[in-house]
Amino acid sequence: MLKKKRYVPDLQQLSSLAEKNYLRFLKLFPDMEAGAERVFVISSGSSHQARVVIRVEEVHPYTTMLQLVQQGLSPEWIQPPRMQVRLYHDANMAEVLSYQNQRRFEGRYQYPNPTMRLPDEKLQLNRFLADWLDHCLQYGHVDTAFEFLPDLS
Repeated sequence: MLKKKRYVPDLQQLSSLAEKNYLRFLKLFPDMEAGAERVFVISSGSSHQARVVIRVEEVHPYTTMLQLVQQGLSPEWIQPPRMQVRLYHDANMAEVLSYQNQRRFEGRYQYPNPTMRLPDEKLQLNRFLADWLDHCLQYGHVDTAFEFLPDLS
């Protein structure tokens, strides 16, 4: 009988990803202050567009809390991607704190588990953030005429 190998988080990989995500945020939104927002329009060559809204929720001396929301390109029955990210200025790192209203991600999960999170859920979410930010850097342009309207549902 094969014994299943236990997942061990690669802390070096996770911290490297957090540092790179921090730098991505600084490129996308260098002048963050409380209440500020930046909207990136991403076009697919046709008339379809998505907007990625980055909003500064809180600013403290050593941390900043951001909310990211994608609007457009999703059928109305699919909840658009939404996450909260905390920037740690003293460590130059960014970390996903919530995704789709789910909070508190551990570094490792036994699998299966009641919430069916993957063993490397935290790493996967931070990789998704990296891909999302890279996409904004590569294909997005700032939309200055857009006003963020929070989802009250």
